Amino acid sequence: MSYLFHNEPVEAPGNRPEIGELFPDFSVLNKDGQTVTLKELISDKPLLLSVVPNIDTRVCSLQTRHFNQEVDGHTEVNFITISTNTSDQQANWCAAENVKNMEMLSDINHDFGNKTGLYVPALGIDLRSVWVVNTKGIITYREILENQSNEPNYNMVLDHLNEMYNK
Repeated sequence: MSYLFHNEPVEAPGNRPEIGELFPDFSVLNKDGQTVTLKELISDKPLLLSVVPNIDTRVCSLQTRHFNQEVDGHTEVNFITISTNTSDQQANWCAAENVKNMEMLSDINHDFGNKTGLYVPALGIDLRSVWVVNTKGIITYREILENQSNEPNYNMVLDHLNEMYNK
């Protein structure tokens, strides 16, 4: 399938997982350069996973800040952001934006992007997307943006979380 980056079509090879399927296990790096896997992220709570192509761009920054503010009211889920930025770039963004509680993980090695079909080799980044994965590793929510310049539908994913926990 073709996606738009700045109104230019790009290809993301591979298959993207669907709702109801197991989310592929993956490895990414935390701020200390240590490997983190999906199993570690869903061990105690479901996971809200926000994927941004490049944290240092306007829409990615907006998406990350928005979710950071919204999920404070959802302590029943783990929230992470994944980008292909380095851990240092992510730490610099967090410092500049005064973001302290959010966990950002780096897909600099593209393991996450390749295993989920979100990696765009021509650009070296992952597709903007939002996922909810339950503690069994099953996808319960998915949004992959066709136009990567758009923000995700925050209300839909937050409504999904509210329905999961009858808030």
